[in-house]
Amino acid sequence: MPSSEPAKRAVKGPRDLVGLRVVAVHAHPDDESISTGGALAHLARRGADVLVVTCTLGEEGEVIGETYQGLVNDAADQLGGFRIHELSRALEILGVRGAFLGGAGRYRDSGMAGSPASRNPRAFVNSGQQAVNDLVDIFEREAPHLVLTYDENGGYGHPDHIRAHEITHLAAQQVEIPRILWAARLREELEANFAEDIPEGWTRPAPGELDAVDTTDTWVEMDDVVYAAKAEAMKAHATQIWLADASVTLTNPHAAIARGPVTTYALSNLIAQPIIRREHYLLGAGMPLEHGADITSGLDF
Repeated sequence: MPSSEPAKRAVKGPRDLVGLRVVAVHAHPDDESISTGGALAHLARRGADVLVVTCTLGEEGEVIGETYQGLVNDAADQLGGFRIHELSRALEILGVRGAFLGGAGRYRDSGMAGSPASRNPRAFVNSGQQAVNDLVDIFEREAPHLVLTYDENGGYGHPDHIRAHEITHLAAQQVEIPRILWAARLREELEANFAEDIPEGWTRPAPGELDAVDTTDTWVEMDDVVYAAKAEAMKAHATQIWLADASVTLTNPHAAIARGPVTTYALSNLIAQPIIRREHYLLGAGMPLEHGADITSGLDF
């Protein structure tokens, strides 16, 4: 995927992170925007060189909207290729670079736990040492100071998220990474930002249904520019994410509107979720940092 230097220069701001190298390891297209889009845009805006490594094409995803329903795995099985386009646009908006682990299409989306997709020899959960080696190659080339990924449960338990966590830490045993952070959502903030009114056909999350933790180590506070970039990057993944901001797209020609303290979105399950103004992180490995400190604090670059 091409570099997005024009997007990095679109908004002026402090360039205090020039020389900092960051790698985010994600399972599928859209995970980078949902889980870490705020941090990626924030870091890139401050001058950091940011690479998003995507491990699969997300071939097993469902599709929102009628336009591209025929791309799913049990029909044309063309969704993965289409999602490359969505990912490229999202990365451009965030102002970061992108690469696929082992090359585009090397590892296939494993689907949810126990699904037939998980038995495919190319499924990411069956990637073995080769996926670790592929990530070691990237770490050796990029020499990142900071790596972002998921916790040991992959955030919400998806097997590909768990595998991304595993290969990140296995690769970090071979290539020294000064700091690894895990993306998380703080339960208190998540629940405080639920929409007051949600679109027709959407549902409110049941208690404890959404992934969240009770404490975190630090966070990225998104200003209006970064928050808008995260939301726009999420919107670029239109087959997977539906923002309740009254907009329509060719992919999903239906407007949805929610009233609440922040922008609301849903995945194909149509459970309303807030895009919180803070992205929270847990220290996964490496150099510690004070509670609430800048995620780059103490890194020598």
